[in-house]
Amino acid sequence: MKAWLSKYGNYVTFFILLFLLISIKISNPSFVKSISFISFDLYQKIFPLEKNETEVVIIDIDEKSLGKFGQFPWSRSVFAKILENVNAVNPKAIGFDVFFTEKDKQSPKEFLKAYNLIPTDVGEIQNLKGHDEIFKEQLEKSKSVTAVLGSTVPSHSNYDRKSKARFLAKGGDPKKFTYSYPYSIGSLEMLEKSVKGLGSISFLDQTDGIIRSLPLIVQFEKKMYPTMGLEMVRVAEKQKNLYVEMNEVGISKISARPHKILSDPNGIIWIKYKKSLKSQYISASSVFDGKFDEARFKDKYVLIGASAQGLFDLVKTPLGVTIPGVEVHANVIENILDQSYLIRNPNTYVFELIFSILVALITFLLSQKIKPKYSLSVFFGSLVVTIIIGFSYFLLKSELVDISYPIFILTITFLTGLYFRFIEENKMALANLQKEAKLLKERELAGGVQKSLFPNIERFENFIYAKNVPARDVSGDYYDVVKVSSNEYFFTLADVSGKGIKAGMYMAKASSIFRTLSNLSYPLEKVVFGVNNELVEAKFKGMFVTAVFGKFNIETGEVNFVNAGHESIMVFDRNKKFEFIKSEMPPIGIIKYFTESMVKSNKINLKDKTFVVYTDGVTEGYLKNGQELGAEGVQEIVKDLQNTTPKVIVDSIAEKLDWGAEKLRDDITCLALNLNNTELIKPAKKKRPENQEEDNK
Repeated sequence: MKAWLSKYGNYVTFFILLFLLISIKISNPSFVKSISFISFDLYQKIFPLEKNETEVVIIDIDEKSLGKFGQFPWSRSVFAKILENVNAVNPKAIGFDVFFTEKDKQSPKEFLKAYNLIPTDVGEIQNLKGHDEIFKEQLEKSKSVTAVLGSTVPSHSNYDRKSKARFLAKGGDPKKFTYSYPYSIGSLEMLEKSVKGLGSISFLDQTDGIIRSLPLIVQFEKKMYPTMGLEMVRVAEKQKNLYVEMNEVGISKISARPHKILSDPNGIIWIKYKKSLKSQYISASSVFDGKFDEARFKDKYVLIGASAQGLFDLVKTPLGVTIPGVEVHANVIENILDQSYLIRNPNTYVFELIFSILVALITFLLSQKIKPKYSLSVFFGSLVVTIIIGFSYFLLKSELVDISYPIFILTITFLTGLYFRFIEENKMALANLQKEAKLLKERELAGGVQKSLFPNIERFENFIYAKNVPARDVSGDYYDVVKVSSNEYFFTLADVSGKGIKAGMYMAKASSIFRTLSNLSYPLEKVVFGVNNELVEAKFKGMFVTAVFGKFNIETGEVNFVNAGHESIMVFDRNKKFEFIKSEMPPIGIIKYFTESMVKSNKINLKDKTFVVYTDGVTEGYLKNGQELGAEGVQEIVKDLQNTTPKVIVDSIAEKLDWGAEKLRDDITCLALNLNNTELIKPAKKKRPENQEEDNK
């Protein structure tokens, strides 16, 4: 069990985390809703509804009107006059986003009570018609709708209020799914009985105070009422009934013929806001004075509400602006009329959960399998796909898809995956360091093996010369030259990863394979192919070789070479014009080659040119001033030479670096090839023992 947890513990932790995140989403607490609202609001901020004309006009109780009529609430006679003037041009419906909960204190009877006057004192004043009565008469003549608000406490002026709209339901009882308030607040009974409709102005409580949605149907005292916008549409269309269609999860559609509105299971509509239009507003004082164009109200929906700061009827919207509450109802009417409202489909919620799980799974699993830079691409790709899906549904289908919480889940799981990957790679790095420490102890034993690998190439030093200066007892570098005919030679310069006996054995195997295949006069590509595959089969874990392999013809001057993950090759002509040829292949001994075509070789003609190869011990070697030599430093050494024979070049580079320091930074190994003088040098000493291969074979 312990071994299983060690191997799959990361995945167990991930699945537990994912389960918790999905469970939180399903429970949908307030902070999760806040995350979802981020994307819902973003849709409308980026793509707000554009409208230049509207069928809804707002009579504004603004600062100008307050200055004219005084403090609010005004006398009912003011509203009666406004209603009379508007009703004269035949609007479709008039809605009041204002309550008339108490009797008008400026009415004659209320005036008498206020000053404790008796009828004999005021004569005929008691016979004057009251302001409430005047307002009531105007309400009866118009297609008017007054406001009703849900409450958790009873109102002192409450009565047995009834909705003006009749609800017809199909497929179930909508009362089981609508929001409910135990009490309601409205206007005076005499006024409400004179209007054609009663509309709810109740908003759903939002933690951030932004009005994104409202219920089309709501219950007050176990009686159903339509929202203000829906009620005004019903009154305007002269309909008595509102039709509610149900399905297995709740309310699906609400109709005020001929308008049909899709809703969520609780009868909620998500409002799509337009940018506010100044032309939609007209001051109440102007309407009272009759200073308006009759076309302004003819066949229009008219709302009466307040924008004045002191009346505190201002709300925040997803567009990031604050508007009068009456404008929210105006947007609802517009949404119903042109079918521009937003939809929050229950099936979309299920899709969001499944999509979040799939994307999180894919991102986490890939983060454990591929390199971090590629898993980062997968992460950002998933983000882009999520965003595209959300905005596509909004623009094409007016549906709200929550992309905020899926992105939240995606980010958490991705970071978790990276953390686990970081831990695993740290363990691997620590293990490698421990192995290296062990290998350092074996260097002395490997020294003899390493030294026996280097050939005697004194006879060829007129045209090819190489030198190795080990930094420690064991060198990880190697070079070799093999004469295969009177005109053709193979050569190599290599650097093995790792040190010690294992490195010596690895290099010994590589050198023996190279010599064997070279003596068979195979093409260079086949030699490299064979060396690589034999090293892969040798299964020296964690070890590889960077090397330059070459074959040259001293008559034609042609050099065919392969750079397998090694330092750049330096080539220069008689004018000291330099060129650096970079590696086009990975080091050998890592992956198996399936065909010789996987070996990438290059050709160059060395007539009047010099070919120089070196290990990183040269470029990273220290000069006397403590600076690294670098490739530029090698180039400067060559530029200062009067004689550029292979031996002079190699000895000059080695001398520059091997200046008497106690320990070199790394092995110094360098090889130079120049075919201007291809004469062999006669050996000054006796031939090497018979058990070694003859270099002039």
